[in-house]
Amino acid sequence: MSGLACRGCGKTLPAAAPAPYTCPNAGHDDGDHVMGRTLDASSVRFSTTGEANPFLRYRALTHAYSLASSRGVSDEAFTDTVRDLDVAVAKVAGFGFVATPFGESRALSDALELASPGGVWIKDETHNVSGSHKARHLMGLAILGETLRRVGLVTPDVAGRTRLAIASCGNAALAAAIVARAWNKPLDVFIPTDANPRVVRELERLDASVHVCERSAGTPGDPCYLAFREAVQAGALPFCCQGSDNGLCIEGGETLVWEMIGELLARGRTLDRLFVQVGGGALASACIEAFRDAIGLGVSISMPRIHAVQTRGAFPLRRAWERVVARIAPRIGLDPTQPDAVVASGIQARVRAPEVLDELDYAAKHRAEFMWPWETAPSSIAHGILDDETYDWLAIVRGMVESGGFPLVVSEEDLVRANTLGRSSTGIDVDETGSSGLAGLLALQRIGGIPSTETVGIIFSGVRR
Repeated sequence: MSGLACRGCGKTLPAAAPAPYTCPNAGHDDGDHVMGRTLDASSVRFSTTGEANPFLRYRALTHAYSLASSRGVSDEAFTDTVRDLDVAVAKVAGFGFVATPFGESRALSDALELASPGGVWIKDETHNVSGSHKARHLMGLAILGETLRRVGLVTPDVAGRTRLAIASCGNAALAAAIVARAWNKPLDVFIPTDANPRVVRELERLDASVHVCERSAGTPGDPCYLAFREAVQAGALPFCCQGSDNGLCIEGGETLVWEMIGELLARGRTLDRLFVQVGGGALASACIEAFRDAIGLGVSISMPRIHAVQTRGAFPLRRAWERVVARIAPRIGLDPTQPDAVVASGIQARVRAPEVLDELDYAAKHRAEFMWPWETAPSSIAHGILDDETYDWLAIVRGMVESGGFPLVVSEEDLVRANTLGRSSTGIDVDETGSSGLAGLLALQRIGGIPSTETVGIIFSGVRR
């Protein structure tokens, strides 16, 4: 079976745990606790072809499939479970899950003067269920939840009265509402006062229970997230895109990156860099974990340099990365005030050194020294990445350290320019949040940080509403 272990403290859970979402040690110390699954490389093979539905194509890589198989569920029966859910999603959303496009945009590459065979490769999630990648995280959780019920690890009476909960300002809430309705589960959505009215109307149409949360002076953190946590503590299932509250949500997000890896292998290509927009951090965490999974399974692919992109409106991840680097650099003879690329490459060269591992372990055990809520109410045109905290911060910092990447903070001007350029050159109707990875590319290119022959990846996720 696949294993379950906390990425922060190492605590393991039985592979057949009925609620494998959070680490039992979470909340009892200042550690960073995120549950994750580990694959048995001796019994799993990475698939590059197969069904159009990614949850079927990559089913053998998921904890749900491993669990079902270990309890005597046949491949055919598990496939039926996924298909039943997908058919239900299609009835709600108009279509189900299929692999989304990934390939080079020559027009964008030319506009950025990135020469062939390098260039910009775009993963287009705007035509995914609910118009973004968020539904992938949540469909993975629904498949796992349904598997737990069908193998008897969650009793019918408990399954029947379980409410789902999520905190979101838009894309994640819509994704949760669609998947929850398909799964026939009641959903509580905690949204901010400035949520898009179109999103609110759609949530209500989908029968989600909408709770508007106002900020209170003197209370740090996102009020929506705080209300969500209260709901979870009262018994709701964390049906969310924060790994710290439900570590298995990362697995569903990995499907889009496994698709990218499959396409790169088919074309005989690799990525030099991957720019990922970061709010709560689940997407970037999924990107990093997906490459690790593929490499661990013997796939001939390398981890690209990971660049997490945040806005000047709120950049808690950048703040955390700087604090981690300030501890690591002196211990391995680096000046932390040097340019980011120099520092990041120097740390990557010593990534397995005891000093580096010690400091990452220290960060895992002392979360409050590195990650805390943004002190002021965040504001940006890229509203979808304005989380007060980067909940999956440690996984992303580790991924950047491992890959030689570093976080980028972009201006409102970069966000507007990136969206205009991205839409006009690709024809993809993406919003400013969804194109903010491109804003990171523009910012790094402006300071000469990208050789013209490199191949870079960007994820467009979030259709304009």
